[in-house]
Formats: sequence, C-alpha cells, structure tokens
Amino acid sequence: MTLDMNFLEQLPFDESLYVAIPQIVGTESFNLQKTGGAVKLWTGHAEEHFPRELLVKLWEEFNYVVEEGRTYPFCAKFSYEEYMEYLFGGKKFLAILAEEDETTPDSFLGHFYVKPNYVGRSSHVCNGGFVVNHGKRGLGLGKELGRKYLAYAPRLGYVYSVFNLVYETNVASLKIWDSLGFERIGYVKNVAMLKGESSLVGAHIYGKDLTE
Repeated sequence: MTLDMNFLEQLPFDESLYVAIPQIVGTESFNLQKTGGAVKLWTGHAEEHFPRELLVKLWEEFNYVVEEGRTYPFCAKFSYEEYMEYLFGGKKFLAILAEEDETTPDSFLGHFYVKPNYVGRSSHVCNGGFVVNHGKRGLGLGKELGRKYLAYAPRLGYVYSVFNLVYETNVASLKIWDSLGFERIGYVKNVAMLKGESSLVGAHIYGKDLTE
C-alpha cells in the first residue's frame, strides 16, 4: 500500500470532526472460513446505518462482556443511549456480523469498531474493539472479525493499528492477533484486576503496520 500524503495532510481526524475519513456504508456477504456459513457484514458510522434489532443485541452482548469482567476494563454496564454514544461519538466506524439476510437478535454474530488511538497529528493510528456473541464462541468468529478489521482500517485512511490492552489471560485473543501478523510491541504489568483472578493481571500491547 502506497501512503496517500495528500490525504494524510488533511489530518488530524479528530480536530476536523473526522471529515477526512471516507464513509463506508453498506453490506458485504461472504462465507465464514471455518464453518462455511453464509454471513453478512453491515458497515456504517451512525445508528441509522444499522437495523435497530442488531444494535440492541450488540448492546446486550457488550454488557454481557462487561459483566464477565475478563476482557474489557469497564466495570459498569452501559445504558443503550450511553452505548450508542460510545459507538458513534466522533463518527467511529462500526461493522456488525450477522447471519445472512437476517436482522433478528439471534442472527447477531459479533462486531468491531475502528477509531483513532491517538489524537491530533497521530490520529492516523487506529484502535479497535471486538465482541463475539457469547453463545456462538468457538466458530472462528473472532479471527473472522480480525481479518475484516485489517481489510477496512486501511480503507478508512489508517496506516498503523495499536491494541492497548490485550490481557495476558485472554488466550483466544492473543492467538488471533499473533496469527494475523500483529507484533507484541509492549507489555503493561499489573494493569487489571479481572474477575476470577486472585492477583493483578498484565496486558500485551499489539501493533501492526497497515501499509504492508
């Protein structure tokens, strides 16, 4: 990938209210690599770009993960309104994976978002958050979302990705990012008190060049 310096000169994303970021709104259908099942990926930057049924299920699944207390640093659950602001504040990019041609809550498979990891002149470096439907774990959905993240983040103008806190106890995520070519660029010791642990847990920091 060749860097578009004319595009990058329009940055910083955040101080220009993200007007430089391309708007990617629509759907993409494909088959899961592990199971072959037909799925649809919904993409957009605002609530109106998605079926409400999927957004409600996404919110419920996120709160489930928060309550689990194993992978995200949040302690308190979000109201629906708070979560919509969290998802779409600053015109973040959201992608929702669902079973093909369905928008019922049971069709929800997982989601990810993309946002700047830093501000100002470093806002071309992105970060992402991922959630897989807890009732459909083990189907390879996390890695599938990771692949799509790597496909869409460069299209949004980002040139590097950083994940700040991948807890060392989150073995599934560690395997995914290692297998997708991310580098372990740092480690934060004793950064979290997670549910089910009797001592503080550290976290790996991952990075990946999106221009290669």
